[in-house]
This record gives sequence, C-alpha cells and structure tokens, in this order.
Amino acid sequence: MPERLTEMLMDTWTPLIILWITVLPSIYMAPMNQSQVLPSGSSTGLKRLNEEQRVLHRSKRGWVWNQMFVLEEFSGPEPILVGRLHTDLDPGSSKIKYILSGDGAGTIFVINDKTGDIHAMKRLDREEKAEYTLTAQAVDRDTNQPLEPPSEFIIKVQDINDNAPEFVEGPYHATVPEMSVVGTFVTKVTATDADDPVYGNSAKLVYSILEGQPYFSIEPHTAIIKTALPNMDREAKEEYFVVIQAKDMGGHMGGLSGTTTVTITLTDVNDNPPKFAQSLYHFSVMEDVALGEPIGRVKANDLDIGENAKSSYDIIEGDGMDIFEITTDAQTQDGIIRVRKPLDFETKKSYTLKVEAANIHIDPRFLSGGPFKDTATVKIVVEDADEPPVFSSPTYLLEVHENAALNSVLGQVTAHDPDVSSSPIRFSIDRHTDLERQFNINAEDGKITLATPLDRETSAWHNITIVATETRNHSQVSRVPVAIKVLDVNDNAPEFASEHEAFLCENGKPGQVIQIVSAVDKDDPKNGHYFLYSLLPEMVNNPNFTIKKNEDNTLSILAKHSGFSRQKQEVYLLPIVISDSGTPPMSSTSTLTIRVCGCSSDGIVQSCNVEAYVLPIGLSMGALIAILACIILLLVIVVLFVTLRRHKNEPLIIKDDEDVRENIIRYDDEGGGEEDTEAFDIATLQNPDGINGFLPRKDIKPDLQFMPRQGLAPVPNGVDVDEFINVRLHEADNDPTAPPYDSIQIYGYEGKGSAAGSLSSLESSTSDSDQNFDYLSEWGPRFKRLGELYSVGESDKET
Repeated sequence: MPERLTEMLMDTWTPLIILWITVLPSIYMAPMNQSQVLPSGSSTGLKRLNEEQRVLHRSKRGWVWNQMFVLEEFSGPEPILVGRLHTDLDPGSSKIKYILSGDGAGTIFVINDKTGDIHAMKRLDREEKAEYTLTAQAVDRDTNQPLEPPSEFIIKVQDINDNAPEFVEGPYHATVPEMSVVGTFVTKVTATDADDPVYGNSAKLVYSILEGQPYFSIEPHTAIIKTALPNMDREAKEEYFVVIQAKDMGGHMGGLSGTTTVTITLTDVNDNPPKFAQSLYHFSVMEDVALGEPIGRVKANDLDIGENAKSSYDIIEGDGMDIFEITTDAQTQDGIIRVRKPLDFETKKSYTLKVEAANIHIDPRFLSGGPFKDTATVKIVVEDADEPPVFSSPTYLLEVHENAALNSVLGQVTAHDPDVSSSPIRFSIDRHTDLERQFNINAEDGKITLATPLDRETSAWHNITIVATETRNHSQVSRVPVAIKVLDVNDNAPEFASEHEAFLCENGKPGQVIQIVSAVDKDDPKNGHYFLYSLLPEMVNNPNFTIKKNEDNTLSILAKHSGFSRQKQEVYLLPIVISDSGTPPMSSTSTLTIRVCGCSSDGIVQSCNVEAYVLPIGLSMGALIAILACIILLLVIVVLFVTLRRHKNEPLIIKDDEDVRENIIRYDDEGGGEEDTEAFDIATLQNPDGINGFLPRKDIKPDLQFMPRQGLAPVPNGVDVDEFINVRLHEADNDPTAPPYDSIQIYGYEGKGSAAGSLSSLESSTSDSDQNFDYLSEWGPRFKRLGELYSVGESDKET
C-alpha cells in the first residue's frame, strides 16, 4: 500500500505544485508561514468600527477565499491538515472561537476552535463525493456572539489515478466477410474510467491489442477494430478471439488498464465453386419403372454455406436428354435423376448423360477465380423386366351392320409380348363391359364375333374392353378399349310422327287443307329420309278426300267438296300408306281420323260433340244439365231410403253372434281340499236370479241403480239338465248386471239321470258319514278301488 500511494503521489505531485503556485498568491495577502490560511472578513469589522470615518479613510480589505483542496485516498498516522481559518479581529488573546458547519462538519472535517485549523479525519474518495460545502464563523468565546457574518467555502477532493478502465459492454461479438481487404471495419469497443477526466491524465485512455495479431488492428484513441490481413478465408478459419486493452494515463507507465474480448466471425461469401465427389456415376434401372420415379442421386459439394452453396443441376449432353431429367433436392442439394419417358430394354439397353452443377448465386468479385460450375458423367443401364402384352393399337374401332349374322367376325385385335422370351397371348372380353354377352372373342387369334342380334335403333354403339394375358405369367395383363359401331339397315317402316286427328268444318270449301301430317322412321339412311304417301288402292277414288305431297316431306289432306254434315256422318277414317326410299323399301299404313265439326264463319272449330243431334229436337244444353241433375238427386234419395230401412230392421237387443267373447271371473278364495264343504259356496259360480228389469239395449244407456243380487238356492237333484239350463238362461237374460255381450256360465250340476247323483262334494247337502260307497264296486274295478278309498277314509275318521 505505501508503494501504491507513493506512486499515486508521484503522479499527482507536478499538478499540485502548479496548483500551489497558482492558488497561494491569491490566498496570501500578507506574509504567512502556513499552508492555507483563511482569514475572516476583516473589512466588515473595520467597517463596523470605523463607520463614522469611512468617508475620510479607506478600510483595510481582507483577502477573498472560497475553496480548499484535499487529496483523495490519503491515509496516514495523523489527520491531514486541509487549511486554517483566521480573522483580522483575532488579537491572539484566545477570545475568539471558530465554528465549522456544513457537509461532513464534525465527522469528516474537524476544526480547532482556537487556531482555526481544519483537519480531514477520514479517507476521502473523489468518485464517491468530489466536493464538500461548509460554513465557517468566528464568535466570542465567552458570549458566543458572532464577531462577523458566517462565510461559506468549498473543500474539493483532488483526484488521483485509483480507478482502472472498464469495458461495460464487453465481451463483444462481431462479424466481417471473409476475403475482406485490409482496413475493413469490424467493430468499435468503448471503455470508461471513473477518474476525473478534467484533472490530469487519470482518465485519458489508449487502446491496444494483446491477442489477435496479425489479423486485426485497433485505433489507439477511437477503439475501432479493423482487418489487418487480406483474404482471410472462412473455410480455413472461421472464428478469431481478440483481446483488447484500454490503459489510462495516456498509455504511459504507471497507468491502470482493463481488458475485454472480441469474438470475430468471418461470414461466408461465394468464393468456392461446386465440385462433384466423383467424375463418373453408374446407375441401373428396370425398364418398367414408373414415370417420375428417381433412379439415382449425384452430389456436387460446395465449401461455402447457405445461399452461396446452393447449386442447380442440368443435363447438358447425352443420348438420353429427352428420356431423363435431373432436379435439385432443396434439403440436401443433391441432383435427383428421374425418368421422363418409358424405357424399353429391347430397344435400348444403356444411356450416357453429362450433368452439370452450377452455383445459383455468384459473386462477381470472384469470377476471375474460374467458373463456378462442375460436370460429371452418368451411365444408366436398363435392365430387362417381365412386361405385360402390348396391343398393336391403343384403341380399336369396329363397324358392323345391325343385320349381321350370328358368329360373324366383326374384327380382330392383336398383341405381343415385348420380352425376349415372347410368351403366347390369350384374349378375353371383360364381361363387366359386355353384361349382355353380345360379343365373343377367339382366345388364340383375337377375332371378335357376334353372339346375339344387334339393333341399331336400340344401341348404336357398344364399348367393350379386351384383355390380353400372358400364358406363362397370368399376372402380366393388358387391356385395350374396343368401340363397335352398329351400321343401319332399312328394317323399320315409317309411320306418323304422332296420332293425328283432323277436324273438318261443315261449312268448309272444296280443296281446303284439313290437316298436314308428317312421318318418322327409326332408320338412319345416309342421304336422309324421303317418304312416299298414297291411299289404299280401294281408296284411290275417295269421293270426300285427297292427299298432296309437300316439299318438306310432309303430307296435306284436302277436302274434295263442301257440305259435310255431322247428322249425316260425324267421323271419317282415311287410311294412308307411307313408304320410305330404302333398300328394300319399307311401308306401313296409318289411319287418319277426320271429325266433322261446327265452325264459325272464320273457320274456327266450335263444337264436335253429340250436341249437334240434340239441339234440333228443341233442348238446349242448360236443359240437358238440369235433367241430369234431377236424375242424380233421385238416385241419392233412393240410396238414403234403402239405408234407413236396413237400419230400422236391425234389432236393438244384442245378438249372440255379434259380440262373443269370454268372461273370465277371478276369485281369490282357496279351498281346503276334497273334504272341505264349508269354505266355498258353489252358488257363487251360478248366475243368481235376476230382478225383473229391462233387457240390455244398444240404443239406450242402462240405469246403474240396481237392486242387490240374491243368492241362488241349491238346485234339487231331481231337476232335469235341460230344464236347469233353460232356467239359468232365463235368469241370465233378465239379469240387469250381466255384461252386454255373451258370456260363459258354469254350473256344477250333472242332471237327475246320473246313478251316482252329483259327483261334486261342493253341492252335497249331506256329510260324508251319511253316504254309502259300496255301490261303487258294482261299476267295475276302477270304481271299486274308488269306493274302497272312501270307505277307508270314513273308518279312519270314526276311529
């Protein structure tokens, strides 16, 4: 530390000497033996003491002061003396007391109240605070009364070189294009020094390069970094690490320094041409490869990167320039060779191409270095593949007359195997294109024959597909479309284009055109249709009508005379023979219906119906409509009458055959077995006697207020079944609570003709102990066993 302080003092000694020489003459107005003596304003005191003499005598003026200096970073065993305060009013009797206030008073700066000496008690740092403002005053020690007004002054901290330069923005990164000339700007760095830039050289910086020569240089004062060597190649070395130093004190010995690093990267320029890795490439490809498929890749390497390394490929020479093409892969920058046209091993077995790779982006500055392109040779060998059959034509067109005979040959298709082995070919028809199986084909020679009759008027074209398959390899299949045009023959007779009905006015004139008719023919002659019209031979001398052929191939029907009458004849039929001009000619007879009508004076048809016969009797159309309406009304009345009669004869009582359904009655009583005769009354199953009431009717609503039903008395065993049923039927018919439809009534009565009486124990009025079952043994073995069971049960009960 002492050595460092000594060095700093040596650096600042010269300016301090200059300062003392400059400052002291202005401070000391009288001879003193002190460093910095700061007397108070004696002129003020003199002014107060000699106020009455100020006109006669000039007051003695004290010297003017306002600042002191202290060296920063000074540390010693004793506090450093900054300066001394003194007033002219001080006679040296120690009655004056000096007081100091302001920045750092009492802590940093302390004053001797007797002598006025000011000492710095702490180590000062100009970079923290450069000056302090304080106030000094002289007071009476006894009374503390001010002897003169307070005076303000400044203590400035003098700088020493105690701060090294710093690169605040470092480390730095910069780029410069490769192959740049000497002196090309790279970047600029900046260092800062916390020392005082005004006082001395503590903040005067000088820049230099510690590492990075001889590639780069730096301006000492501006800190601009430039290239120092020409033609630096990125492909040889891309990145440089440069160390920059900034030193204060103008770079002289003893100055402080700081360093930073600058990473300089050379950016790429297009200074390298593409270069193929090899001069000759070999590829092989099957002859049946699909168009557009890649068959190989070539690569031209470029030492540059990015856009400067992009190349385009072209085929510039060779016997396959129209067969192959080459494109550039944007990702890998490879040249991809593809097939443009089909290959044929039997035609050409190999190709030789010359491809070229050239840079897309060329820098004109480096054109003198040579062309930025390269070439290579590509040899392509075509390999044989099992190909499908090849038809002699891509499509076939056949023509056949519609009257062609069955099994006649319409045409022939041919195909061959292009392979060297030349497999035999079999032909077939794709039946999906010939669903009606109208054609056949010879599998060996490909001749197409007719299988079913043709009709041009039904279908003029037939499109089928012929399949050729190699016999040695059924997977090799080819298809060809065959269009069959059906030629017309004259096999259809002409006929009227539509059903014509002509109207003839009663007041028509002779020679008047009644109707113009036209004919159609389904056939299609080459020279168009031409029809001949005529009447039947027996109608040639028709007294009423005649015909006339028109130039537009139509026919006009004319009346021979006037005076046609509907009363005489309402409808005329005129047979007309229509013939065509084909070979052989075809004809047909069509009948034209001519109806006689009443017309106005202008020849407009008004009526052609039966009214013409009725009106002369004296009845108008309105009268006919009225008569017809009356007839309809009478028919409606008759129908209503018949309907009412049938409804009246319908019985009101519900018939047995109208609504027959089962009436199921559910009872939740459970019996106690065969011997239980008290738990259930059979009378609940019998329809009780009804109270005299009305029969259920369909046409009235029954009254729901009925009297309660009475239970039925047991029927004696002597009643006949027929009589029993009639009684119960009468009761059911007269029962007002019975449902209005047929229901099933169940009764437990066997009739009086049974030798055993009633077999039901529910109906018995006596107990089992009163009965004798011995007679059951007389009925046979089965009933004998039944009697024994009952007898045993009775004896057990008695025991």
